[in-house]
Amino acid sequence: MGLFNNNIKRKIRRRNRSKATSMFHPEYPRLVVYRSNKHFESQIVNDFEGQTLVSSSSKDKTVKKQVGKLKTKTDISVLVGKNLAKVAKKKNIKKVVFDRNGYPFHGRVKAFAEAAREAGLEF
Repeated sequence: MGLFNNNIKRKIRRRNRSKATSMFHPEYPRLVVYRSNKHFESQIVNDFEGQTLVSSSSKDKTVKKQVGKLKTKTDISVLVGKNLAKVAKKKNIKKVVFDRNGYPFHGRVKAFAEAAREAGLEF
């Protein structure tokens, strides 16, 4: 039982370490990602007011039709990144601080970030 608790504590420490410089940024909102085994989700959050400004997920109705046609989870994260950037542009959000939520910056997280950058978000 002790080893299990240590693994959870280590995961929480890793997640919070990446938030140290991204939370409560005075000028820019925070772009948070979450990945599960099947889906990819992202939000742009204003930490001062505790509000989600924009969100996009592979579970959204607008994206779900396109997700069925894709073959890999990396392709799904690219689609979510492009969709989030498009919605953020409509709400006049250009610059954000990227919060990878403790995930390593490679694979699906990196593909999401590159797609969001190409679609017009700056971070």
